Amino acid sequence: MSVAGTSTGPEGRDTWDAPASSCGAGGLAPDQLPDGLVVADERGRVVGFNAAAERITAVPADEALGRPLEKALPLEDLEGRRWWQLTDPYGGLSTRTRQPERNLLLPGGREVLVTARYVRTAPLGPVHRLIICLRDTEARRRTERSHAELIATVAHELRSPLTSVKGFTATLLAKWERFTDDQKRLMLETVDADADRVTRLIAELLDISRIDSGRLEVRRQPVDIGAAVSRHIQAYVAAGQSAGRFLLRIEQPLPDLWADPDKIDQVLSNLLENAVRHGEGTVTIDITPTASPREGEEAGTSVTVSDEGSGIPEESMNRVFTRFWRGSKRGGTGLGLYIVKGLVEAHGGTITVGRARGGGAEFRFTLPVSAPAYLA
Repeated sequence: MSVAGTSTGPEGRDTWDAPASSCGAGGLAPDQLPDGLVVADERGRVVGFNAAAERITAVPADEALGRPLEKALPLEDLEGRRWWQLTDPYGGLSTRTRQPERNLLLPGGREVLVTARYVRTAPLGPVHRLIICLRDTEARRRTERSHAELIATVAHELRSPLTSVKGFTATLLAKWERFTDDQKRLMLETVDADADRVTRLIAELLDISRIDSGRLEVRRQPVDIGAAVSRHIQAYVAAGQSAGRFLLRIEQPLPDLWADPDKIDQVLSNLLENAVRHGEGTVTIDITPTASPREGEEAGTSVTVSDEGSGIPEESMNRVFTRFWRGSKRGGTGLGLYIVKGLVEAHGGTITVGRARGGGAEFRFTLPVSAPAYLA
């Protein structure tokens, strides 16, 4: 395994060979790698410095090439100790083959994630090449901040129903004989509703975990999308909404739709709840077939949910499907539309947001016809 070879690339810049295991890629030109790649020879002088390394360290490759590694890449640990003197890659134990990822500092205090691999001429021979991989910490910090915000948001949302459940149950246990049957029923109904709220929050967390990790399973079955929408409308009417507030329009014939009925119900529930709670006027649901296969496009079904409220500001359109977006009206975790997008995309579909003809918000998602799981 060698990284000694250099050649002139198509743009006139020197390229060099790196082992397939360095920075997780092989068969690519170093400048195509997303991570910084620095290679030092057997004398500890830099012989490779890719474009990502230039970006991360703010050191031009021309200044780094040929210089001693400790001068071209003067790394320190978080306690201010010089990293190359501390690890001594060329004079240390001959059994070492790598350095695990560490959080180190560049000049100026900028943090960078560093891993290193020792390439030896023989299993216990001297170091022939030192391969260093650099990663900017900003993306990881954004992920950590997002996770911290998710935990803080969910903890805040859980505190209220759990406090209510604890308060009512403690009161009932301590003073059961003092309450009338109607008072007991009211408190137990409140406990039941708060328990449902906690269950929904936990389900949202599980959905986000599966979406982010790519482990969301879709169990396809025949779905009557028109009947599914009708069930949601009937539930709202039973809960006290006027039947005249909803307008369902279905363009026939619709293609057969194979989808996960529970997840489609979740998508419809969220979009209709947003329209009813945050919108005004008539909530219109249009179900239409998409392009015909004869036109060279995949057939599918499109569902549009629109209202006549104030709509979503133009500057917020690109943030609607991100985590924690709640719009101008606070309430909830702000995770619903993020989950909706993940559920639709798990079916191979797309979802968009815009302004309805009546001035309100318009959400439109399209699902391909697809096929049952055992045929897909």
